[in-house]
Amino acid sequence: MRNSANNAMMEIEASKPPAMARLTWKDLTVMVTLSNGETQKVLEGLTGYAEPGTFTALMGPSGSGKSTLLDALSSRLAANAFLSGSILLNGRKTKLSFGTAAYVTQDDNLIGTLTVRETISYSARLRLPDKMRWSEKRALVESTIIEMGLQDCADTVIGNWHLRGISGGEKRRVSIALEILMRPRLLFLDEPTSGLDSASAFFVTQTLRGLSRDGRTVIASIHQPSSEVFELFDRLYLLSGGKTVYFGQASEAYEFFAQAGFPCPTLRNPSDHFLRCINSDFDKVKATLKGSMKLRFEISDDPLEKVTTAEAIRTLIDFYRTSQYSYAAKEKVEEISKVKGTVLDSGGSQASFLMQAFTLTKRSFINMSRDFGYYWLRLVIYIVVTICIGTIYLDVGTSYQFHSVGQNPSKPDTESSYNLEETARGSCASFVFGFVTFMSIGGFPSFVEDMKVFQRERLNGHYGVTAFVISNTISAMPFLIFDHLYIWNCVTVVESLMMAIASVIPNFLMGIIIGAGIQVCYHNFMPRYPTRVVRRLVLPNDIPKPVWRYPCLTSAFISGLYNNVKRSKWIDLSVIFSMIVVYRIIFFIMIKINEDVTPG
Repeated sequence: MRNSANNAMMEIEASKPPAMARLTWKDLTVMVTLSNGETQKVLEGLTGYAEPGTFTALMGPSGSGKSTLLDALSSRLAANAFLSGSILLNGRKTKLSFGTAAYVTQDDNLIGTLTVRETISYSARLRLPDKMRWSEKRALVESTIIEMGLQDCADTVIGNWHLRGISGGEKRRVSIALEILMRPRLLFLDEPTSGLDSASAFFVTQTLRGLSRDGRTVIASIHQPSSEVFELFDRLYLLSGGKTVYFGQASEAYEFFAQAGFPCPTLRNPSDHFLRCINSDFDKVKATLKGSMKLRFEISDDPLEKVTTAEAIRTLIDFYRTSQYSYAAKEKVEEISKVKGTVLDSGGSQASFLMQAFTLTKRSFINMSRDFGYYWLRLVIYIVVTICIGTIYLDVGTSYQFHSVGQNPSKPDTESSYNLEETARGSCASFVFGFVTFMSIGGFPSFVEDMKVFQRERLNGHYGVTAFVISNTISAMPFLIFDHLYIWNCVTVVESLMMAIASVIPNFLMGIIIGAGIQVCYHNFMPRYPTRVVRRLVLPNDIPKPVWRYPCLTSAFISGLYNNVKRSKWIDLSVIFSMIVVYRIIFFIMIKINEDVTPG
């Protein structure tokens, strides 16, 4: 197993130039256009570097710009952000490509019904070259599991709302394992320790430090590290208000703050002290507490008691700008930038389109079959409703005899008579089709989760949009093809509409409301008008045109329930099928548009 894993890693490495990732950024400024048209400067004049074998931590209070800096370095800025300055990889302006750099998001967007081993295995099938034997891929998967310390939970499901799974720290390590599978030279992580307890945060950080010792360049934004976690950092980049407060060796930050007049008090977590010095929210908190007389005034040797945080921030920024740390960083950036290293590329280590589509389809099949809310809950509801409908409309009859109220049934007045059996059959059919159509919306929450996984994998170059759309369409068919071709087409139309909505609306409740509103236009207005026309409740000329009258009068299915028009069913099927195709195309276009307006 170990030899197979080594062979697999050697094959991956052989497809890439033997080079390390040296990243530099100089005079980096990011401007963001707000919704009101105004621009805001998020980052201003940042300079720094990251070398192989080092773990660089980006720290700062909320809103300081550390996530924006991470997005800028990884080429993931949003469409409304504008960057100036230079970012060089091995001395060159290079677009970070698949297999070269990996990005681990703050949210662990994973498929909850899969086990840890299955999750990593499917990722290997999606990304590793087809020519690599499965035994080598499997060995690489096992090696990655061991490297991330996931042996004990390898066969445990990730977990979701109805499945108890692994812990938060283990989920974070799974997310990291998925991205290091291709052995990237450069690894970005957005707050990998957020939401974790101290033990899990230390384990994750220790793992990242171990990855950097293998020659990788690791850059991570960290929110509030403990003292044990802080000691694992090689370099520290402190930000406040989008400006550099300190950049250098993490161990030298103590001396820097002491020289600037803000030494770290004894028995205080150094990272807490650094963030306390540059977080202006503390001024607001102190003012509030003083106003409510809840702040006790005690004698303290803390220098922050004598100045405001805003003054401390200005002092630290000005002190760094003229300090030896700033000059050393600029000299190092110039030195690294002059060395034109090898252009890092993925070397084509990707699976073919057919392999990607097949793997995604299989993964989606398994996910849907294990997801209680997608298949089985709706199936139970269908069975219950079927029993209810069967008992309510039991022996409804098939005659066409007219009935009338207050008259002799043998001499019905066609203007005031009605066909009870025909009306019951029409009501039953309308209810069944309406129920089946609206139940298709039940898959929306599950698909929203699928979209989150897709966005993460797509941004890291795991596969393309076309493979995802095709696989999702195929995997949904077993549930939809359950009775008749027409019903399958009708339900697939709604499923396709839901996919198009979910691609741009991440909130499942809002998506259901919008989808239901669109369906009301189809299934409330259009079926009722022809029904009323036939039953002489509304005359055709009373229906407003052209939006409602012509679709109603030409709807062969609705009018056929009553008039039995002689029209080919294949025409109706072709129309429904064309709607499926149109909705799937809209779904594809929405994803492509969303790619252009989101970081990538």
